[in-house]
Amino acid sequence: MKWILPAAAAALTLIGGGAWYMTQASAPGVSQFAVPGVALAQTAEPDTASIVEMVKGSEDAKVEVIEYASYTCPHCATAHANLIPRLTENYIDTGKVRFVYREVYFDKFGLWASLIARCGGPEKFFGITDLIYKGQKDWARAGSDGAIVDELRKIGRLAGMEGDQIEACLGDSAKIGALVAWFQANAAEHGIESTPSFVIDGTTYKNMSYEEFAAILDAKLAE
Repeated sequence: MKWILPAAAAALTLIGGGAWYMTQASAPGVSQFAVPGVALAQTAEPDTASIVEMVKGSEDAKVEVIEYASYTCPHCATAHANLIPRLTENYIDTGKVRFVYREVYFDKFGLWASLIARCGGPEKFFGITDLIYKGQKDWARAGSDGAIVDELRKIGRLAGMEGDQIEACLGDSAKIGALVAWFQANAAEHGIESTPSFVIDGTTYKNMSYEEFAAILDAKLAE
């Protein structure tokens, strides 16, 4: 999935093909991301410092990989079924790579999925992320907004979260505003134009095969 990202981007507008076109207009209201049936409180300016980076692997790893992905992106689901498990086994779990996952928001559904993934805290984040990608064809195509969020609630409950906890996360207007602003800043910094994209020690790469990825990592590790 791809969108246009001018350097001075400040707002998001949904266009055809499921892509976000970022303009220089005023920032979007949090209300446009509201979950059906969940009330949002008024919130102040977004506090991006409150957003927790989701990381796995050794803090002392020689190489850092940042993945930019959208929960509604089919290519991202494929990467998390095939590429990411191999990277985890051979590079992340072995202490060679520090892996950071950052969400991209093509649409409100991807942001709702992010609220569910983050609801269980860093300890459950990657496990819930796996559930969201594995069930993407079901929840993302459930039909109405209400049906989609109900499917995401089911994933939250499957991950062991209580209903009240899930509703609190879905209605967290401060978190929604901060996540959108955080995504915008990150995407601008690394020139992200499509998902999945990967930043390997500061250099941005588009989606690639495991073999291509491993070759880059091996070269970095040999330096």
